[in-house]
Parts: sequence; structure tokens; C-alpha cells
Amino acid sequence: MNYLDAIIFGIVEGITEFLPISSTGHLMLTAQLLGLGQTEFIKTFEIAIQLGAILSVVVLYWRELLVNMEIAKRVIAAFLPTAVLGLLLYKIIKRYLLASTTVVLWSLLLGGIFLIIFEIIHSRREERIDDLASIPYPSCLLIGLFQSISMVPGVSRAAATIVGGLILGIRRKTIVEFSFLLAVPTMLAATCLDLYKNAGSFSADQMGFLLVGFVVSFVAALAAVKFLLNFIKHHTFIPFGLYRIGIVLLFFAILLLR
Repeated sequence: MNYLDAIIFGIVEGITEFLPISSTGHLMLTAQLLGLGQTEFIKTFEIAIQLGAILSVVVLYWRELLVNMEIAKRVIAAFLPTAVLGLLLYKIIKRYLLASTTVVLWSLLLGGIFLIIFEIIHSRREERIDDLASIPYPSCLLIGLFQSISMVPGVSRAAATIVGGLILGIRRKTIVEFSFLLAVPTMLAATCLDLYKNAGSFSADQMGFLLVGFVVSFVAALAAVKFLLNFIKHHTFIPFGLYRIGIVLLFFAILLLR
């Protein structure tokens, strides 16, 4: 890896983290296209630069996270299922799933098809809950279970969370913002766990790459959050479903042309 690679990774992470297109899947495909492979450092790097994206949400939503305790308690409740399952399945995810390009491509493809079908069906349903502080606690736990599906690379944490919320009758803008907030404890826990287990083996240059990726992902994530909030005012997630299918086809085309 070099600093240009770190910048590219930071841009990809920041743009894709909060969109329903899977940041982990895009980072894995980016690593392969750059010829870096899924080394232990690359796996940790892909997780650690999420801290930049986390900071963007904290900057934009610090009141909801730190001042409004009703919202904060609901975020914590939704985080619990992922925390438990993440600890139990950490080794399996890191050793097998995060090394499988096949898993990512299938997840992106099937997830794209699912998003399109879901939006067509969901357009007929009523969205009842429109306030973050009024989301029932059982619904928060169920949203957390939906989020846990994203431990499979390529599924997309944002997509799983948002779809879960829409199924439960939460208004689109509300569940999108809840997905932003839920990302903070989820990604912070995943990053801290991975850095605790692996940071001691990194060189000074590698720590520099992490810092660059962190800063770039922060800036890119700020733009992505604002884009998504404007996008959902007038559009469904069908374009993201089409994008997911298209990126898989493009990836195969690039491999064939090499």
C-alpha cells in the first residue's frame, strides 16, 4: 500500500458507508483492483478507516447522540444484537468472510435485486413512525438484528438497517437518520476490537496510511450523508439496487479485460 491507495480507500469508505451499497464490499473489490489482496493489514485498514465516517456522524448529529437521551437509549438498544453476534462470530468473519470476493459479489448482486423488489412492494405500505425518540424499543432490537445481517460482506449495514426499519413502519427519513446514528457504536466497537487485536503489529508507515484514510473518509462521509438525506426526499432506493447489480457486472468486465 502507498498513500495514494490510502486516499482511494478513504474516498470509497466515506462515500459508501452510509449508502445502501456496502462499504466493506466496495473496499474489498477496491483492494483487489489495486492488486493489494486481503492481507491482515488490509482487512484491519478497511475496518479502521470507518472511524472517519463515524466522526462525520458525530459532528452532524452530536445533539441526538449526546444530549437527547431518549434517542441515545434507542440507539444503544439497537446496537446490542450486533454487539453480541459480532463478538461471537468475530473470528469466522475475519478469517473467512472478509477474504471471500465471491461472497461479496453474490451479496452485492442479490442485495441489489432484493432492494428493487422490496421498494416495489413497500410503496404500498404505510409509514407510521416519524420521530427518532418514539421508535419502540422492541423495534430497535429488531433493527439491530437486521443490521447483524450486514456482517456478511457485501450485504450493506445501511441497507439492512433501513430495510428493517421500513418493514417496521418507520418513515424513510427517520430510519435513514437512525441508521446514521446506529453506525456510531457499531463501527466504533468493530474498529476498537480489531485495532486492539492487531494494532501492535503495524509499522509506522502503516499507521500513517490509517491516518490518511481516516481523514479522507471523514470528508467524503460528510458529503455522502448530506447527499442521501436530499436524495430520499424524491427517490426510492431502486437506483442503488440497479447500481449494485451494475457494479458486479462492471467488476467482472474489468477482470475479463485484464
